Amino acid sequence: MDWFKRAKEGLKPQKRKDMPNLWIKCDGCREIIYKKEMEKNFHVCTKCGFHFRVQSSDYIEILLDDEKFEEFNSKITPVDFLRFRASKRYSDQIKESIRKAGVNDAVRTGFGSIYGYAVVMCIMDFNFIGGSMGSVVGEKIARAADEALRRRLPLIIISASGGARMMEGALSLMQMAKTSSRLAKLADAGILYISVLTDPTTGGVTASFAMLGDVILSEPGALIGFAGPRVIKQTIGQDLPEGFQRAEFQLKHGFLDGVVSRFEMKHKIKQILDFAVGEYKRGSANGQVEPATNEAFMKRVTIVDNFERVSPEN
Repeated sequence: MDWFKRAKEGLKPQKRKDMPNLWIKCDGCREIIYKKEMEKNFHVCTKCGFHFRVQSSDYIEILLDDEKFEEFNSKITPVDFLRFRASKRYSDQIKESIRKAGVNDAVRTGFGSIYGYAVVMCIMDFNFIGGSMGSVVGEKIARAADEALRRRLPLIIISASGGARMMEGALSLMQMAKTSSRLAKLADAGILYISVLTDPTTGGVTASFAMLGDVILSEPGALIGFAGPRVIKQTIGQDLPEGFQRAEFQLKHGFLDGVVSRFEMKHKIKQILDFAVGEYKRGSANGQVEPATNEAFMKRVTIVDNFERVSPEN
């Protein structure tokens, strides 16, 4: 006699359904906010103004006219020439990051326009291996600087990075000198370079091109520094001041020219372009542009927080 068998079939287990990702918790105020509302608000918390990290495609939508971005060097991909392996193979990590982030490396470069001003844009993507700078990132930024120099167009770089990519060893560190030397050529030619820092901008990126802008802007609350706060605290054996290495702290101590919200960033960049290179012909980004040198601007003018014209001669 089967005493321990069910006479009737019981409840059947059902497959677990994935619930739609409708809500997100703000890291600033800890409130639960509706994700679609946050996305409509430029990925900024509607309650406290916290700026969420966004992808390169979002910055194209936010900053460029008609969301048009004429990308170049998009097919350059990283190579695991050291056959590096930690918890996973670097080659496998590259493939996975390309699949997840939808880009071939941690920076996208191309032409665009902001309020009619043709510019060369470099936009880093933190979703690709933490926005780390390897040989491809350095090469693409160097080529973008070359394009800006050849066409005499303003260069804008939006940084979001954890620093140099350790999987590429010394070659990743060499990109610091490579990018810095190209930017020095732009400075010698009197071509404007605007650096926009987002959360986070750290390590070798901070120690090279991110802090070499003629004008350096940042989004509110962005972490900006070389080593992280925890490492610094352990090294010096002291507590760090409140807000250490955040954008507002860096502005107060003279490392930045302005902290600008995502809502105002495009207009603020336009103000700088109006002021610094206002005599540039507006038009297609891929056309040759007759320059108006800004060497006198660099020598005579001090840019203050509201970017008004200040001249020692006036």
